[in-house]
Amino acid sequence: MLKPKCVFILDCTSELFVWIGKKASRLLKMAGQKMATEFHQIIERPEFCTICREIEGEESTVFRSKFSSWDDIVPFDFTMTADTVQRRGADIKVIMERDKMKTDLVALFLDRLPTMPHEEADQLIEDFNLDLEVIESFVLEGKKFVRLPKEELGIFYTMDCYVFLCRYFDYNEELSENGSKGSVEGGNGGDVSEEEDKEVDFKCVVYFWQGREASNMGWLNFTFSLKRKFESLFKDKLEVVRMNQQQENHKFLSHFKRKILIRRGRREATLKLNEPELFHMRANGSSICTRTIQVDCRVSSLNSAFCYILRTPCADGDESGVIYVWKGSKCDSYFFKIAEEVANELVKKDLKLPIEIIEEGKEPQLFWQTLGGGGGSRKYDKNADFMQHTRLFRCTNEKGYFSVSEKTVDFCQEDLENDDVMIVDDGNFVYIWLGTGASEVEIKLAYKAAQVYCGHIQMKQPERPRKLLLSIKDHESKRFSRLFHGWGKHKIPAGTEGK
Repeated sequence: MLKPKCVFILDCTSELFVWIGKKASRLLKMAGQKMATEFHQIIERPEFCTICREIEGEESTVFRSKFSSWDDIVPFDFTMTADTVQRRGADIKVIMERDKMKTDLVALFLDRLPTMPHEEADQLIEDFNLDLEVIESFVLEGKKFVRLPKEELGIFYTMDCYVFLCRYFDYNEELSENGSKGSVEGGNGGDVSEEEDKEVDFKCVVYFWQGREASNMGWLNFTFSLKRKFESLFKDKLEVVRMNQQQENHKFLSHFKRKILIRRGRREATLKLNEPELFHMRANGSSICTRTIQVDCRVSSLNSAFCYILRTPCADGDESGVIYVWKGSKCDSYFFKIAEEVANELVKKDLKLPIEIIEEGKEPQLFWQTLGGGGGSRKYDKNADFMQHTRLFRCTNEKGYFSVSEKTVDFCQEDLENDDVMIVDDGNFVYIWLGTGASEVEIKLAYKAAQVYCGHIQMKQPERPRKLLLSIKDHESKRFSRLFHGWGKHKIPAGTEGK
């Protein structure tokens, strides 16, 4: 009850006490003393009544007697040796305070990053591409990296590895300033263009992209072959960036200008035309992060808030199929235009298939038959309100203490760490996701952290109360999996295949 940072006044009519905490500010101490004086004069008191000043830790017996639960016993640990006392001190309170379990829950109280406007994203894409001189792409075939045909730039496969060599202009501003000063001092008086002032240099960044189902052998092959060649060519001007599927940085994504198509399986010379394909276009947090990912070809994969591209199967030996670009009733027209371009440039490519634009509610029968809903069963989500609220937090003990950190808004299934506990918020529910390798301590502390988060959100958004739900790895509900773009089977951690 008596807090170190506060000042308390205890009025017993015939006795008046001012208790001052050790951490109380000077202003509080003065205010408490002044208020006690005022209390003393407000009501009639015995002549012997005085104001007693009590300091924390030095309280008088009379003051202590006013509290029924005051403990006068001095805590002491008789198990402590002289060596322990010398190292850690003898004050039990200080030791307990120091040994208290450290936690970091700051991320739970921070606001969600706002969605980037389309105009701002377009400008950022333009800025990222200003200094790009050339981009060369390679794909791993067998044990060698071969050049990727230009018409396949932007098409990725989940079981393949890609390498992108980007050469950027690098303007040396210091040399530019020195050069301009020299021209002035020389007194030539001639007009010198900005291009002549600046010394143009270059730098190279190699992006290694690995599909979520690809083996780590791709990275080893790159490290001992292509990477060494690049290092011998560009020396200290080379930077290598390793990225996994759906965990790319904004600069890399900007080079594709929102046209990224991710197909399942391996890159093959011939496409299996006799099998249908369904692609889901979605952007998390910013249109820079727009990706078109292959999903299960069924009605339940649809959502009225997004665009989809469906390629119907072709009969053997002909190209009788159709490519549908489906626009949901709540879809942003900004993304619908991009979906048309992706369908024409990346899905259709060299195929002689017609592209049909269809809106929700005006689908032909072939569209539903391809998705398995020709019989009338056409249930799918009608909105994606969760896109404005989704947040992913990671709960872990890897730092030596329990900490909660928030993943980027552009999170994906691979961000669900198998050895940790994750907290996922979709605006209506807060899920506690348990990885199979999470410890019992992490689970208990994550549960408490989720409760704290729900209480915080309840105060900030009383109109959207959250319900706490449990989700276990490999047993996630559709309501949970829809929060992740391109959800699929979990990747089996290395070394656990046989377990």
